[in-house]
Amino acid sequence: MQERANHLDFDIRFEGARDVLARPHRHEYFQIQVSIHGGSQQVIGGAVRPFTAGHLSFVLPYRVHVVPHPPGARYAIVNFDQGFLWPELAVEALDLEEVPALRQPELAPFLFQEYVDFHFGDADFARILGWLEELAALNRERCFGSVGAIRGILLQLMALACDRHEAQLLAQVALQSGRSPGRDALQRVMRYVREHLGEEMSLNDAAAAAMLSPNYLAHLLKKQTHRTFTELVTERRLERAKELLVTSNARIADIARQCGFGDAVYFSRRFRLHNGVTPRQFRSQAEAGLGRAAELTAAQKQAFQPSGAPFTVA
Repeated sequence: MQERANHLDFDIRFEGARDVLARPHRHEYFQIQVSIHGGSQQVIGGAVRPFTAGHLSFVLPYRVHVVPHPPGARYAIVNFDQGFLWPELAVEALDLEEVPALRQPELAPFLFQEYVDFHFGDADFARILGWLEELAALNRERCFGSVGAIRGILLQLMALACDRHEAQLLAQVALQSGRSPGRDALQRVMRYVREHLGEEMSLNDAAAAAMLSPNYLAHLLKKQTHRTFTELVTERRLERAKELLVTSNARIADIARQCGFGDAVYFSRRFRLHNGVTPRQFRSQAEAGLGRAAELTAAQKQAFQPSGAPFTVA
């Protein structure tokens, strides 16, 4: 926050104060963006949601996002550090999605921004604009008691979002109940890996495709799969290679290339480390197993075929 704020714990600014970040990005602090006039859409995590006048956007730390502000748009941006508002919340920023919304309701707008549009009617939005002006004045003065007043207004703002969107937020709480944190994000990553197995891939590539920060993706993979990104990709490539060895007659060098291994020798070495046999031995064993299965099926048919009657399957 220090590069784009006057204070390290909390800051508020309006349009024109600094250049707009028009590309997907992430930061280590909480952010609330308010569309006062104009606006269009925002990209948050893996979702595209409206962001026109009367909308608020609640951005978790390290969540990749972009909120474009077209020429002539009026808006406000509020940034604050986790310790500024929740000093008692002993959770790493990358693990905030694990905090139950029912335990910390004011986090709900940040947790579910990808699924809920936070739009406010005229009366509520006028109230929000008044709070923004008050926050700006308190932040400029920063006298004794200012920090407590700022915290109080922030909590009122989040409480209003929770109150006006209670049904949608509780529906998301119910949907998320029993699901692993980051499941949707992890599914996007796995889909990307599956679709690009034959290509060069990096953690940064997968994170960008899933609209995640590389740090968060590495953290999520370690927590959910106990693997690094490289380990996960290698494992998926080797599983795909096993499928091709059994179901196709392609040369082993060609299978290596199809699965993202540029070097057939390196592929064979990794395959043997993972499966205990070389690709050629695996294919031979699979073919032998299929042959035995075919012989067994023929023997079963013969055993169950009535004398003089053709064998049929119902």
